[in-house]
Amino acid sequence: MRVLIVTDAWRPQVNGVVRTLEKLLESLGAMGVATDVISPAGFPTVPLPSYPDIRLAVALPRQVRKRIEELAPDRIHIATEGPLGTMARRCCIAGGIPFTTSYHTRFPEFLGARLPVPERWSYAWLRRFHNAGQAMLVATPSLGREMERRGFRNIRIWSRGVDTVQFNPARRGDLGLPRPVFLNVGRVAVEKNLPAFLDLDLPGSKVVVGDGPDLPALKARYPNVHFLGTRHGDDLARIYASADVFVFPSRTDTFGNVVLEALASGTPVAAYPVTGPIDVIGNGGNGNGGHGGALDEDLRRAALRALDVSRREAVARASGYDWNECARQFLSHLPGIPGPRPTPDIAPRPCPGV
Repeated sequence: MRVLIVTDAWRPQVNGVVRTLEKLLESLGAMGVATDVISPAGFPTVPLPSYPDIRLAVALPRQVRKRIEELAPDRIHIATEGPLGTMARRCCIAGGIPFTTSYHTRFPEFLGARLPVPERWSYAWLRRFHNAGQAMLVATPSLGREMERRGFRNIRIWSRGVDTVQFNPARRGDLGLPRPVFLNVGRVAVEKNLPAFLDLDLPGSKVVVGDGPDLPALKARYPNVHFLGTRHGDDLARIYASADVFVFPSRTDTFGNVVLEALASGTPVAAYPVTGPIDVIGNGGNGNGGHGGALDEDLRRAALRALDVSRREAVARASGYDWNECARQFLSHLPGIPGPRPTPDIAPRPCPGV
């Protein structure tokens, strides 16, 4: 079987969508599934307004159609709603080709944070985009239920995994900063809500790893915060494991792969009780903490409570998230592939065994 994935998010971008697709391709390859990708690579690109690090492909529908015809895939998955995803969707509909989609980014909130565009307009467009497919894959049950309420159909759960060899507590060391160390890793952009973390009155040190359009302004605004820029591989894993609490202030992420990476590194998570954290940490993360972290509408209170959460418990919480299992989950949702079709209401855990 040959699976084609169409995505507007691809290298050299560093984000959860790219990471998820890379691990999916790796796992599918190990399973003997042939894969191809149509991405901005190979097309002229232009920078996304207000976010030049993200470049969008400049292509014609006939060019995308030609590539699909040349690759002759057995199954097509459209991962993003950008120019390439939109053209691939048009080709599939015109040719009567079944396809699935996935919802990775809260595009209405992303756009609304930058431009005066009502969210209801964006959601109306997204419903039209995704409801044309055979299934829309979402990362968590809580997001699935929300999207059902918004009028999206054929929702299926496709969770995430974490590399527990790369991210593990054995990498813990001394960052040379006053403890406790409160860490955030991710894109430094308005939708990540970083000031909600950086404004907190917390003991010890605050560390931010990542790059993005808001980095210069936040560096100037918060001179006492340690901004380390983008880190990769063992260096990133060491920073995760060496922190005392991972603070995740986003209210708009659809999952947050960084939450799993922190937990696998033995670092408890503090977050708001929203989609992503509430699915991973669960209700046990309220009150005095538990299940690997603490959730609270008062983020400072969550961060301080997370200090008392066992690092061993954080590791245990991440242990059930496996990329290979999630690749099998992805395959089960493709048209014509036999397998379970869990709905958000009957899939309390992202992957079997969690």
